[in-house]
Amino acid sequence: MRMSWKTAVAVAAVGLAWAANTSLWVERPPGPPVLLAHRGVSQQFDRTGLRNDTCTASRMQPPTHAFLENTLASMRASFEAGADVVELDVHPTTDGHFAVFHDWTLDCRTDGHGVTREQSMAQLRRLDIGHGYTADGGKSFPFRGQGVGLMPSLDEVLKAFPDRRFLINIKSNDPAEGRLLAAALQRDAAASPGRLMAYGGDAPIAELRQALPALRTMSRRSLQACLLSYIGYGWTGIVPPPCRTSIIFVPINVAPWLWGWPGRFLQRMDGAGSSAFVIGPYRGGEFSTGIDNAEQVQRLPARFSGGVMTDEIEVIAPLLKGPGR
Repeated sequence: MRMSWKTAVAVAAVGLAWAANTSLWVERPPGPPVLLAHRGVSQQFDRTGLRNDTCTASRMQPPTHAFLENTLASMRASFEAGADVVELDVHPTTDGHFAVFHDWTLDCRTDGHGVTREQSMAQLRRLDIGHGYTADGGKSFPFRGQGVGLMPSLDEVLKAFPDRRFLINIKSNDPAEGRLLAAALQRDAAASPGRLMAYGGDAPIAELRQALPALRTMSRRSLQACLLSYIGYGWTGIVPPPCRTSIIFVPINVAPWLWGWPGRFLQRMDGAGSSAFVIGPYRGGEFSTGIDNAEQVQRLPARFSGGVMTDEIEVIAPLLKGPGR
């Protein structure tokens, strides 16, 4: 029985789409994944029912190491463990610096009070950033008194690790903060766009992207636009504009929906000047996590050489960069 011309066209179209998106003939440079350590080596906490204002230091799990997130010691330990990139959080200060600290306010982790960005860097350096950590509901505070003076500024981080890569997280949606960060990075000779990336609120990221177009950036809106557009027409080989010069977080359960996953997709993002990192599964409105356990590592494609974000670099690096990988 002869095939109708419509059926032939449909079959040919499917064949062309498959050929354009298969990873069978894609060769990427061999090697281990690029590991992104979220907050560096940090104290883990119970993530049940997290909200934006949850004090995670008060729900710390029993500590297995002595490092506190966003400190120079934590970053150094991350790189020594196998991280290629360390994520850090910043807030502008009243004296023209950017403090490296996660929380919007000081009351949870430190012995200080008030909004972080309403302080000077000199004031922030006097605080004990280990003051509020407890794993037993406040019966004991194992890091109290050990974090005095450990909150660094962004310029201190960049000078301490002149040849290392960082992902900067802007914690606000204030466009002025994007302009301030752009100016700070333009002044700092250690702030090469080739080793820095940034993500955060839509408004500051838009300002940062306009001022520093070579800097890879991401906001929630740009990530959604990138993934939805790519799922829609990525089969053509065209990389959507929101996916260019960008950071792309790919939930591990969304990855199979991306045309050409993994090799062809990663090749296209490389060609668009972007960095893609697999993260934990997307579950609606829940807070995202990294690839943090052996079961999730097993879900990565064989010989995967793309990016992987993790909250537990000391656990995941040996699994992805250890002997036999």
